Amino acid sequence: MYANRVPHARDLIVELAAHGRYHFTSAEVQAALGVSGAAARRALSRLAAKGEIASPARGFHVIVPPEYRRLGCLPADQFIPSLMEHRTVPYYAGLLSAAQYHGSAHHRPQAFQVVLGRNRPPIACGSVRVAFVARRNVGEVPVQSFNTPRGTVLVSTVEATALDLVGYMHHAGGVDRVAGVLSELGGDMDPERLVVAAKSAPVLWAQRLGYLLEHVGARDRAVLLKEHVRKGARNFTKLIPSASADAAPRSRDWRLLVNAVVEPEA
Repeated sequence: MYANRVPHARDLIVELAAHGRYHFTSAEVQAALGVSGAAARRALSRLAAKGEIASPARGFHVIVPPEYRRLGCLPADQFIPSLMEHRTVPYYAGLLSAAQYHGSAHHRPQAFQVVLGRNRPPIACGSVRVAFVARRNVGEVPVQSFNTPRGTVLVSTVEATALDLVGYMHHAGGVDRVAGVLSELGGDMDPERLVVAAKSAPVLWAQRLGYLLEHVGARDRAVLLKEHVRKGARNFTKLIPSASADAAPRSRDWRLLVNAVVEPEA
């Protein structure tokens, strides 16, 4: 392949890109070049200094095509699937990042939000940021695939995204921002799939979500969810978990203490 000459690290990444692969590990480069680990790291450092590769995680590298050199990395949705496969970790793009895939264009998160089974440190790769959110039963959450220029990425369904948004409001900019996203996505939710997604989440998430869907004018999407709450919710819960609920109005349909005035962000 290399005309009887010793390959260089750049030869390897050119060959990988030619075959549509834009990620590799340090160990793969060391094995292919037949050099020590230190020599492989030096070769990769030279490529990184030129902006041709980046390393979003230790020992894991991505090839950065010219159109993404200004970012200093591949966009997150183009390397997260490969990184999670490399780590053998179940994942999905969630919260505000998932909402974007489903058509919410006005609430871009500062970091690409990925849901995992446990907490991990955030990733900074060039100007690309990835934030991780821990959810215990991540493998039970309904997901779907979306195409990217480098393959596919798993994303929570619109219904599961709505539940995550109310479950992790502190990761989504607060209740007003969540309500704004729900106003954009509510019409796309299927009432039956919403109940299916709710079964993978705490019932108190359904209590909050049902109330907010009604508040933003998507009452018809929440009809079946109300029955799910009626059967499963034993106690009243607070709309805003961290805020006081003294003298808060009660929504008996949703068994909810409405301890905030909700003004959906446009």
